[in-house]
Amino acid sequence: MSLDMKIRKDFGGFVLEEELHVGNETLALLGASGCGKSMTLRCIAGIVRPDEGYIRIDGETLFDSSQKIDVPVQERRVGLLFQNYALFPNMNVEQNIMMGMKTLDMPKKEKAEECRRAVEKFYLNGLEKHSVRQLSGGQQQRVALARILVSRPRILMLDEPFSALDSFLRWELEQELMKVLGEFDGTSILVSHNRDEVYRISDHIAVISDGHVDCFDEKKEIFENPRTYQSALLTGCKNFSRAERIDGHRVMAADWGISVRTSREVTAGVKYIGLRQPFHHLATGQKDNVIVCDVLRAIEDLNDMILLLRCGGVSTEYSDLHITVSKREWGMLQDKTQVRIYLEPENVLVMNQ
Repeated sequence: MSLDMKIRKDFGGFVLEEELHVGNETLALLGASGCGKSMTLRCIAGIVRPDEGYIRIDGETLFDSSQKIDVPVQERRVGLLFQNYALFPNMNVEQNIMMGMKTLDMPKKEKAEECRRAVEKFYLNGLEKHSVRQLSGGQQQRVALARILVSRPRILMLDEPFSALDSFLRWELEQELMKVLGEFDGTSILVSHNRDEVYRISDHIAVISDGHVDCFDEKKEIFENPRTYQSALLTGCKNFSRAERIDGHRVMAADWGISVRTSREVTAGVKYIGLRQPFHHLATGQKDNVIVCDVLRAIEDLNDMILLLRCGGVSTEYSDLHITVSKREWGMLQDKTQVRIYLEPENVLVMNQ
């Protein structure tokens, strides 16, 4: 299965303009709230009609503004799991699952057997006649997934599927969902702003920012070598500085007031550098790549010390840093009003936009 789309939708004050090409894999849309992730899924499903562009699944056109094609929602064979699961509250579990096969041309007996298999697969045995109001959040999610999969979708889309669940249930259902995605023979798209969740589940990641695709790559590349400020921010980088190139592996960090060496190649278009790891070592004998900061606050964590620092004594947009050091190193300091932090070159990211 494959998804090819290039769309534009003007909502008045916000414009969604995206191009995606996805194969038989799980793609994650990672971005902050309100960036357009969920709206992308609604456009693919046919709930929202783009102003222009095209959407194709396996070469079949679902939407094309130039050809005036707009296939109705019920004919797209696209499964969308909403955040609230969108179950029918006046129906029991079995009836909700059967609704997924409403448009399929199948004998009633075959639909009943398909429903029975879905009940078993999603561990819903004994709950068939229960009202969905009687179910836990995890059970409701399994009913919603069962209903989607019996509809035989070509694409499975999941909109923040764990947002309404507590941490223990999130982990349990994530494992179940990963099994479902592994068995699903088609394209899957996961919407989330949880970077850990995205990394565990997806194959590729599209970072969405202000209605457009900021970057698209394999998940490891996105996390280990983000090329843009937004992708670095969303994958966990907390400390940034505006930067100017000095040479192929060194920049001047404008907000930190020092030159910084990085193991990554620095091109002429560099705009920012960032520190990938929150954990750093206090500088001892090192003289290169050392930043001197005033300690604004020291917070004791379970195993480490979290330091809120300011570089150069002047507050700028990026001068305040969030650094973690070991309790042992912190305890050895006599003067705890100022620290010298060593910036390991392999942990210095380089961003061109």
